[in-house]
Amino acid sequence: MSVDGEYEPSAWDWVREQVERFEATDGHEANTLFDTGYPIIVMTNRGVKSGKVRKTPLMRVEHDGEYAAIGSQGGAPKHPGWTYNLLADPHVELQDGAVKQPMIARLVEGEKRALWWQRAVAAYPPYADYQAATDRVIPVFVLSPLSQAS
Repeated sequence: MSVDGEYEPSAWDWVREQVERFEATDGHEANTLFDTGYPIIVMTNRGVKSGKVRKTPLMRVEHDGEYAAIGSQGGAPKHPGWTYNLLADPHVELQDGAVKQPMIARLVEGEKRALWWQRAVAAYPPYADYQAATDRVIPVFVLSPLSQAS
């Protein structure tokens, strides 16, 4: 099950350009956050207000075929818009390199969140700084392949 519909590219130039280059090259290019060397994935979901397809590059945090989507927004005071989209419609498509797969997103809390947060910080250490910079609890979603989702 893919996320179909009218695609509305991000208003942010760097997001739009990275997604376009990543997809055009099957993840061979534009596959890291800027020039940091930290790998990214691209998540596709449906906008809760617009109903349009959205695509977001996120840090690659993977464990046993599941991925974390971390709503850090660099430690900004508000959650990124895509977090509300996932709460309204958890069906997403994830592209990791050339591999695309349908997934289900679920917000995790408690011990499960702590475990995935630890994995996220190990994959991308600035997440710890982002949490320290904001009063909100940064949301953690786990993306599971449809065949594993329960």
